[in-house]
Amino acid sequence: MKKIWDSRWLGLPVVMLLASGAAGACSTAVGTSSGIATNTLSLEEAVRISLESNPELRASGARVEAAAGRAHQAGKWTNPELELKAEDWPVSNGHGFSDAKQTIGIIQTLPYPGKKSLDKRIGGAGVKFSEAELALRRTEVVRDVKAGFYRVLATERLVEVSRELVSVAESSAATARKRVDAGAAAYQEQLRAEVQLEQARTELADFERDLATLRQAFATVLGRPDLRDANLSGALADAPDSTLTEARAESMLDRHPSTAAARTEVAKADLEQRRARLDPYPDVQVGMSGGRIGETDQSIIQLGFALPLPILDTGKGKKEEAKANVAVAEAELTRVQQALQREWANAQKRYRTAIEQVASYRDRLLPKATEALRLVRTGFEEGKFGFIDLLDTQRTTAEARLAYQQKLLEMNIAQAELEALLRP
Repeated sequence: MKKIWDSRWLGLPVVMLLASGAAGACSTAVGTSSGIATNTLSLEEAVRISLESNPELRASGARVEAAAGRAHQAGKWTNPELELKAEDWPVSNGHGFSDAKQTIGIIQTLPYPGKKSLDKRIGGAGVKFSEAELALRRTEVVRDVKAGFYRVLATERLVEVSRELVSVAESSAATARKRVDAGAAAYQEQLRAEVQLEQARTELADFERDLATLRQAFATVLGRPDLRDANLSGALADAPDSTLTEARAESMLDRHPSTAAARTEVAKADLEQRRARLDPYPDVQVGMSGGRIGETDQSIIQLGFALPLPILDTGKGKKEEAKANVAVAEAELTRVQQALQREWANAQKRYRTAIEQVASYRDRLLPKATEALRLVRTGFEEGKFGFIDLLDTQRTTAEARLAYQQKLLEMNIAQAELEALLRP
């Protein structure tokens, strides 16, 4: 996973950041949406909007309707043909058309028994496949919305922290200049503080640019570009979901939309193979017409049959293709099942690792960093530590705080991936 900040950030002071406390960085609660009217989005509201507005979902929904139309049409017979004939038309005696044999009739194609029922079932399988594809797209969009929501929240927090650190760096630089002017410190302390100030300002600009990019990507997933600047309510969860860590994935993954789509493809390919076996058996054309013989004015009825002879084309190629397509669909089903198991295992591993690291930072590393900074600040005020010691301690604390935010983001994204696999 690509980190949303650079390691150079870790050298900045974080006195003001620590003042807010570790617990303020995150919360398990998600704020209640106050609605679009106030330009504020909760996670639940964002998911709802994406399901209504995402263009990919609208396209998938239209594909379901198109498949339903094809399935309906597949069970229909072809339309009958109207046939008008004038035969034995004399051209030498001057009577012309009135002496010709005149008939009007209907020709209907009768499909070989079983063909149309299989065509209808193939169409129905196509509808089920499109529905499974739509369900899969919905699952993926919800997952992407959650991940985008979490990334925006995390980057907003980093921008907030970055602004605090710019203030801290400005204060440190001013203090260093006063100490140098008073002869209480070497000039290198001032240079080091000023370098950190420039770094802080540069990193703030980078974070603000990253936030704008992430907001645009999030609005694109929602299908609502106008919500690019909407305020997000809620916070990154800092506690794991026990139902995800304890879940047994086998039966749940078996009901995943991608598995359902692959199974439908197997069923569809099997039906198409059965249809290909019937393809060489010809459809019959039946015709019936009535009319008169012009010279005698005698009424007549004609019956006709047309039967294609499967001599040159026995459909061997279609049968072989249909058989191969069954093997392809079965192999694809196996591939999908194995891919889901692999995705589940990897997401579980990332989730468990992130949970352990979040707990380690929250319960051990951050309290120690906070206490170390407090002691160094007190010692600096009492003259026991130098200005460089204070800057080094601030850098160490910044590294711990920013790494904690990264682990929080990793845990939340892994949770979104697991929910997409187990709760489609």
